[in-house]
Amino acid sequence: MKRIAIVTGASAGLGTEFVVQIDRRMELDEIWLVARRADRLEALAERLTRARGVAVQADLGVSEGVEVLRERLAAEQPDLALLVNNAGFGRYGRFEEVEREPQLEMIDLNCRALTAITYDALPYIRPGGAVIQVASLAGYVPIANHAVYAATKAYALSFGVALAGELEERSVRVLTLCPGPVATEFASVASGGTRKKMRGAESAERVVRVALDDLERRRWISLTTLNWKLTAAASRILTRRFLARYTNRTRRE
Repeated sequence: MKRIAIVTGASAGLGTEFVVQIDRRMELDEIWLVARRADRLEALAERLTRARGVAVQADLGVSEGVEVLRERLAAEQPDLALLVNNAGFGRYGRFEEVEREPQLEMIDLNCRALTAITYDALPYIRPGGAVIQVASLAGYVPIANHAVYAATKAYALSFGVALAGELEERSVRVLTLCPGPVATEFASVASGGTRKKMRGAESAERVVRVALDDLERRRWISLTTLNWKLTAAASRILTRRFLARYTNRTRRE
């Protein structure tokens, strides 16, 4: 039986970094690289030095794309050592001013696909296996001008932690990664190309390295930096009303 890992959103950013570091750290037969951009997946597969990279082209924002992965799992019946649910995106802007469809697509990818893929994958994860759900520091805070994205990541955070509690008795680890600003193409996508970088962005290499270390330590949540940990802690003290007003004011200045 093949021992594999699956990384969604593997064509860029944290997804690519997860693939590279998993290949370096784990004994696997294959890593399935799941995303829409086949050319990037093929190029990434060639970079792997230990496991065989398998490009799985699929648009996980639609049910047909999720079905591609489900059918492949059913056909191959692998030993799934690690699932990294990394696929997701965001959009900047006031809720009423951002187009309707991208906001619904965020919910479909960030929540619906995350849930479906986790459900479809769990039968193939044996004791000792693991799941990493990529949420966001935004999941702790109701962020004005980023309302739907933050809400989807709050779902991912809650779902991931609850799942960790459920699967502990099966000896399946679940880590929820909650990154703040990371040096990826996220800002460009979220802003429609008007912003290329985020201030104070952490490197993808460090975020992934710390997450994989935290997974080995059997932690349930990974927050890479002290600032991110302090923000998460502050969200438990400050009211949602205050945070929504504060983020609305600061993001318009």
